Amino acid sequence: MAKRCKTCGKYNCQEHEFFLGKTKLIKEFSGSSPPEIFVGRWNYPNVYVGVLSPDEYGNTQILSSSELWHQNKIPLSQIIEFRNKLIYGRTQSHIKKLKTKFFDIFKEIAMTHKSIATEFKLKKPIKKYSEHDTRVPLISRAAPIEKIRLQENPKIKRKVDYLINDTDVKSIIAIQELEKANIQTSNIIKLLSAGLLGLKKNRSLVPTRWSITAVDDTISKDKLKKIKQYPEISEIQVFHADYLGNYYNFILLPEKYSFEVIEISLKNFGIWSDYESFFPRKKYADSVTGAYYANRLALTEYLEKIKKQAQCLVIREIRPEYYMPCGVGILREISREVFKHPPEKFNTINEALAKIQTRLKQPIINYTSRSWLLKNFGKQTKLSLFT
Repeated sequence: MAKRCKTCGKYNCQEHEFFLGKTKLIKEFSGSSPPEIFVGRWNYPNVYVGVLSPDEYGNTQILSSSELWHQNKIPLSQIIEFRNKLIYGRTQSHIKKLKTKFFDIFKEIAMTHKSIATEFKLKKPIKKYSEHDTRVPLISRAAPIEKIRLQENPKIKRKVDYLINDTDVKSIIAIQELEKANIQTSNIIKLLSAGLLGLKKNRSLVPTRWSITAVDDTISKDKLKKIKQYPEISEIQVFHADYLGNYYNFILLPEKYSFEVIEISLKNFGIWSDYESFFPRKKYADSVTGAYYANRLALTEYLEKIKKQAQCLVIREIRPEYYMPCGVGILREISREVFKHPPEKFNTINEALAKIQTRLKQPIINYTSRSWLLKNFGKQTKLSLFT
């Protein structure tokens, strides 16, 4: 029987779902961290930092892996259930004070790519609910940590171990080397966040949100150095994919590289946009924020693969079913999926936009009227006309 939400009055409401069963207090527990660490940015440089783990053993990677969520097309309600299983044992520390027993273990968890059995003792007990609460944030059950101990040795890839111990390599070079060694993007982010990369004198904790953008930005910028030397694509192409209410269309145009992202939410009618020309951005994309760099990384991975360059307009329609954000990692994986399908090809930009309109729930003019890239498309005189 359908239940009416006490918050908004809707039947079978997902956004404000709140079914709590019996509770019990937890002060000591053990389980397999996915592995996952988290460094906050509040009160920087004295930030909250800690490890997330459920009170269960086994392969728990899917509890925190955006790659696995996307690969298995996990629904949003189940992702929230996964997150609600995690307990965030944390402490507060200056970003440079890393020589403690807690940080020794914290770093080992950041190094591994496999779930790792860990034992926790908290200073204050937390509540464990027998049912889930979809109103809580993706990092919800936080408690000050008193003691943490690994119950097994971490498995660390050789390239990771090498670059962690090489304190004469700058973090930008280390990130590029890890990417070329096929280390998963989310793992590189953890290494940077944990202060494990770069010159010895510069190593420090990096808030997780900042490290996500730094890794996506660093890798895509490195790829763009080569991409900008490649020939242009020869026709208009459109790629698309969707997941969890995020509907993406990537329009590639036969011009020198430039990039733009426009996002519109159908829930609150929010609009966000950022762009860059052939020349690199000098400022952070503070409208679209982290998604901008995740989208650009996926694009550069594709252009590097086909050895071409292009202008790219990214259109993201955010529908109400995406009622709780799941992080930039999800958007990176959807953007990568976009390029796993054959492109739709068009003779004119109007034909391409007409096709995209069939996949949108709003008029496409909401995007095109704001697009810097489309306003300038085809206006630049090509050198080939004079040769």
